[in-house]
Amino acid sequence: MKSNLSRRDAIKTLGASAATLSTALTNEAMAAEPLKLKGNIKHSVSRWCYASIPFEELCQASKDMGIESIELTGPKEWEIMKKYGLTSAMGWADPWPEKTGLTSFLNNPKNHDAIYKCYEELLPQAQAAGVTNVICFSGNRNGLGDYQGLLNCQKGVKRLIPLAEKYGVTLTMELLSSRASHPDYQCDNIEWGAVLCEMVGSEKFKMLYDIYHMQSMSGDHIRNIQRYGKYISHYHTGGHPGRNEIDETQEIYYPAIVKAIVATGYKGYIGQEFVPKAKDKAGMLESLKKCVLICDV
Repeated sequence: MKSNLSRRDAIKTLGASAATLSTALTNEAMAAEPLKLKGNIKHSVSRWCYASIPFEELCQASKDMGIESIELTGPKEWEIMKKYGLTSAMGWADPWPEKTGLTSFLNNPKNHDAIYKCYEELLPQAQAAGVTNVICFSGNRNGLGDYQGLLNCQKGVKRLIPLAEKYGVTLTMELLSSRASHPDYQCDNIEWGAVLCEMVGSEKFKMLYDIYHMQSMSGDHIRNIQRYGKYISHYHTGGHPGRNEIDETQEIYYPAIVKAIVATGYKGYIGQEFVPKAKDKAGMLESLKKCVLICDV
């Protein structure tokens, strides 16, 4: 049977296919190139926001973007991250001591022995992995007044400071919203956190300023950063309300906030801790890339 496709038509078809393939390969190569980051801030991503992506795939994707850290990770993950040249900007224990965590931690003296034992094991591991910040929490008030909570936390943290100084790790207490996400949490404003830092009196104890949570409590981020930046060792992002992408769909203007952070002389990381609206891997990573660029001032 005689074909209706002439040699000329065949050549055109092959040429078009080759062009399409070339474009696809070029796009794929471009997608794999690291982002052209300005270098004024270091970028990190919180593991839990991308829990549906296999860990090593997230490691590779982060490296491809120029992200240097996957945080809220523990010693087992640190070992894997070494293969990709990544660090953890904020480490944690996995697991935490029994009966401790966000709701019951340093403001309850009954937890101090278990917390000390946990960090006694964790901090040498952090030093060995090059992890210089490890998270901690106040715990919920449970009827405890702010002053007594300060005294209890001071006692617990001061017990840990010799370990932190020995291993070169900064204990970093997270500021969380008690109005919405974490009802009754005690360390819910930067003023309380700054007082605790003064009471502890060590450069190895500072605050994690979570912009999403502090928007819920009071906002006023730029003045907070200017006034209290010396007490802050790490920052988290998150769109508000909803904790989604930090773009024009929400009420916080991140470029101005990050510029204020850079202006303080901060040399640490900005940790992306928003929850992507997309549920597929490609969409989630595209959102991550977009939000890293928003913060790359």
